Amino acid sequence: MSPSRPQPQKPTRERILDAAHELMRTLGLSRATTKEIARLAGCSEAALYKHFAGKEDLFVAVLSERLPRLTPLLHRLVLDPGGRTVEQNLTEIARQATLFYAESFPIAASLYAEAKLKSRHDAAMRELGTGPHMPIEGLDSYLRAEQSAGRIAATADTFAAASLLMGACAQRAFAYDPAGTVGAPPPQDVDDFAAALAATLLAGISG
Repeated sequence: MSPSRPQPQKPTRERILDAAHELMRTLGLSRATTKEIARLAGCSEAALYKHFAGKEDLFVAVLSERLPRLTPLLHRLVLDPGGRTVEQNLTEIARQATLFYAESFPIAASLYAEAKLKSRHDAAMRELGTGPHMPIEGLDSYLRAEQSAGRIAATADTFAAASLLMGACAQRAFAYDPAGTVGAPPPQDVDDFAAALAATLLAGISG
C-alpha cells in the first residue's frame, strides 16, 4: 500500500480568513488582533496586509465568505424572485438571516463594550461602503421589486417590513442561545421560526 500524499496547504488568503473567522468567533472582534490572526494562519502580518487592508476589511471578508450568505441571496432575489411565492422567498431570507446573525452576533458583540472602538469600526465600515444596515436595505429592495410586480400591497411600507424581519432575526441571536448551553434555547428551531416569521410578516403587507 503506497503512502498517502500530504494534503496541499491552503492558499495564504484562505488560511488568513479561516484564522480570522476562528479568532473573531471565539475572542470577539475587538480582541482578535492581526498579529494573532497571522500567527494562527502561519504567516507574517506583512503577508496578511498584502491580502487585506486591515482588520475591518478582514471582518467584511469573513462576513461575506465564511458566514451564511445573506447579502448574495438578497441581491439574487431582487433580480429574479425565482418563480417562487413571496412567502417562500421570505422564508428563505428569514432562515439565512437567522443563521447569519447567530454567527455574526458573537463576533461583533465585543464592539458594544467600548464606544470609541465601535465609533472607529463604524467609520471604517462607512469607508468600505458597508455596515449592519445593508441587509435591511437589501430586503427593502427585494420587497419594493415585489411591490412593483403587484405581489404585495402597494400601500405596504417595505422599509418597515424589512426592518421588522431583520430585527426579529437579530433579536433571536441576542436573546437565545442556539445550543442551549449558556442561556435559554430558542422556542422554535430555525426552519419553524423562519416560516412563522415570513407568514406573519406577509399577512401584514399582502394586497
